[in-house]
Amino acid sequence: MKKLHLFLLKSFIKPFLLTFLSTVFLLLMQFLWKYIDDLVGKGLEFHHIAELLFYASARFIPIALPMSILLSSVLVFGKLGEQYELAALKSSGISLFRIMMPCLLLSFVLAIGSFLFSNYIMPIANLENATKIYEIQKKKPTLNIKEGVFYNDFEKFNIRVEKKENNGEDLKNILIYNKTNELDNNHVITAKRGRMELTKDEKVLELSLFDGYSFLEVTDPKNKNEFRRTNFKKNLVRINLETINTSINADELYKGHYAMLNNFQLSNAIDSLNELNSLKIQTFKKKIKNEYFAKKDTINNPKKKPKSISNLNFEKQKYNISINKIRSLKSLARVNKNNTDYKQLVIVRHKIEWHRKFSLAFACIIFYLIGAPLGSIIRKGGFGLPVLISVLFFVCYHILNMIGEKSARELSLHAYEGMWLANIICIPLAIILTLKAKNNIQLFDLTRIKILLNRYNFFKKK
Repeated sequence: MKKLHLFLLKSFIKPFLLTFLSTVFLLLMQFLWKYIDDLVGKGLEFHHIAELLFYASARFIPIALPMSILLSSVLVFGKLGEQYELAALKSSGISLFRIMMPCLLLSFVLAIGSFLFSNYIMPIANLENATKIYEIQKKKPTLNIKEGVFYNDFEKFNIRVEKKENNGEDLKNILIYNKTNELDNNHVITAKRGRMELTKDEKVLELSLFDGYSFLEVTDPKNKNEFRRTNFKKNLVRINLETINTSINADELYKGHYAMLNNFQLSNAIDSLNELNSLKIQTFKKKIKNEYFAKKDTINNPKKKPKSISNLNFEKQKYNISINKIRSLKSLARVNKNNTDYKQLVIVRHKIEWHRKFSLAFACIIFYLIGAPLGSIIRKGGFGLPVLISVLFFVCYHILNMIGEKSARELSLHAYEGMWLANIICIPLAIILTLKAKNNIQLFDLTRIKILLNRYNFFKKK
């Protein structure tokens, strides 16, 4: 039995490592395509890009593990079934569960490793990855200027461009709010085209603007506003970058994010947020009760009634005061509700991240219990049909996981329901496939369909 177990483990580990590296590489390519326009050809050094890709690849390890286990188990047991080795082992009295046991134990070990990695290493990798992206964007602010979006990280300027060329320097239809004066937005600059370049010391960003207008609102001492419009063929705007490079520490900016915390820190953060939310709700209730539901009626107090107005005018004034109070109460309730809903969303995000680590680890075991029986049923080795079936199963699992997570984020489901939805659906499937493989039952019995088609002469040549 030891030789059999070693043989199964060796047969499992080789395709597992190959599929694991391939899956991480494909997921990394997806990440790279997302940022390729901002990273390639922008003067960044190679080691900065290499560090960013290294930390980004760590994020995909918990996702790649279930896929690799599924594909490896289908390949191994499909090859055993195709070469009738699995049938020989069963005929010798070894049950399917004993054949599956060594790789199942390995899947348990990988599941534990996946959780430990997600809980202790991935938060650090996420923090480093976010920090690297932030530092690159701040060091090269031209990377972060997007088309059709106001970029307001500069201290005294808000910039919006309609079109950004592939070289990352030539711009079209530029709008700049210059806030270097005391009044905000009193100086607006527009240009049909422009070019942005960094100085050699990378401390100043120079914007060369062409064919534009400068609009300036001047306030004179006599409180009369004067509006000036200037046409220019070329204008130069210099932006100091030293303030944005040193004003914010990236580690301090991201370290409190839920993706940068382990489960112990997430639990503490959830408790603190719930307590803070409950405290603010109680404070709001007391405030409303004291200000709007006071026992004393000061309006109907005769001593408060002015003597110079009639009773009718006083009643009208009383109703107006009541209406204004109701409107104020409605506005306060709406603001408090929006604030509470936002904090509830933050709490749900923390809970989702807490359950994600467990659900992805548990998926390693489920995918093995799906892949091993499935491979023994289809009895096909190689990278043809097993790869196709494994990819289809993983895509279905990923879609269910995305649906559950989105429903949890939108508060349609509880966090644990959304994050465990895909696993809960896959558990019965794993049980059915295991029972079918144990009893040597085909996954889809096409015999009756073939008999019915032959009866109506579908397979006869014309």
